[in-house]
Amino acid sequence: MPPFDPELSAALESLGNGPREPVTPANLAARQERDAATRPRPTAEDLRADGRFEVAELTVPGLADGPDVTLVSVRPAGREGPLPLLYYMHGGAMIMGNAWSVLPRILREWVLPLDMAVISVEYRLAPRTRYPGPLEDCYAGLLWATGHAAELGIDADRVIIGGKSAGGGLAAALALLVRDRGGPGILGQLLLCPMLDDRGCTFSGHQMSGLGMWDLISHETAWKALLGDRYGAADLPPYAAPARATDLSGLPPAFIDVGSAEMFRDEDVAYANAIWRVGGQAELHVWPGAYHGFDGFAPRAAISKDARDARTRWLRRLLAHSRSTGPLPGGSPGPGAKKVDIASPCGEW
Repeated sequence: MPPFDPELSAALESLGNGPREPVTPANLAARQERDAATRPRPTAEDLRADGRFEVAELTVPGLADGPDVTLVSVRPAGREGPLPLLYYMHGGAMIMGNAWSVLPRILREWVLPLDMAVISVEYRLAPRTRYPGPLEDCYAGLLWATGHAAELGIDADRVIIGGKSAGGGLAAALALLVRDRGGPGILGQLLLCPMLDDRGCTFSGHQMSGLGMWDLISHETAWKALLGDRYGAADLPPYAAPARATDLSGLPPAFIDVGSAEMFRDEDVAYANAIWRVGGQAELHVWPGAYHGFDGFAPRAAISKDARDARTRWLRRLLAHSRSTGPLPGGSPGPGAKKVDIASPCGEW
């Protein structure tokens, strides 16, 4: 296995075995209850931070027969005029997490320095809600937000979708869905250690299982919770697991980062490569010695600071370019381009 970064290794050791216990079908309900009870959930008043931010918790209509969707909208206080928007989906393996817990860091690192707004989506969790429910929640919220841009004070032409881990997978799926449904224009996609492949057959998936913060048992549990009877189906659509996509043309520019010492490494590298193969734009960072979610567990580590700086620089460049020339073009197939399979074939490891 690639060695862990020394600072990250020390942080991992300090966590003990509790957070690294595999998630199984037998303990899933208990783990969800524990997560709901212990994960931070700042209130609107907390997020306002003594008046520095304007915060609104919105309930917007779902699609078709879907329920209403909760969005948490935050922007710098006192700012007039439309701001660019980061439309964000939280992590938690599709089975845990909430829209509020991710916001303090986003406000500190991006909203204030880059003068932008953020909307965090409270999508429904599996297994209570299976695919496509969580993704449709995210799509419904995006449609509502861009359709109400004027009242939200956001620029509908400068929307970046993003997320971490499961949220990164949802952001990748949302980019595909928006493209194929002819939805609103997207400026870019910020995919942080995204969870893309349900098949569990990459080399890194087996190489790093159980050595960091995730393992194949938890991986299978989470994907089965999301997909139910469709788990492992040969015809699973790419909106359920973006690594199943065979056409990544016409997508907005992507930022993809992942650790060299985590299970998702190979599927994320393959996703960036597949974007390049159809002429698309992707910036890929593979952080040496980093495990899944490293910057959250060891925020003061040098490599965590480097990772956060790289994400911020990409966002700043993307926004600056959009002010001067409009959105960057997405990828499109060149002459004779062929559809490509993304993930390494099962059994290759």
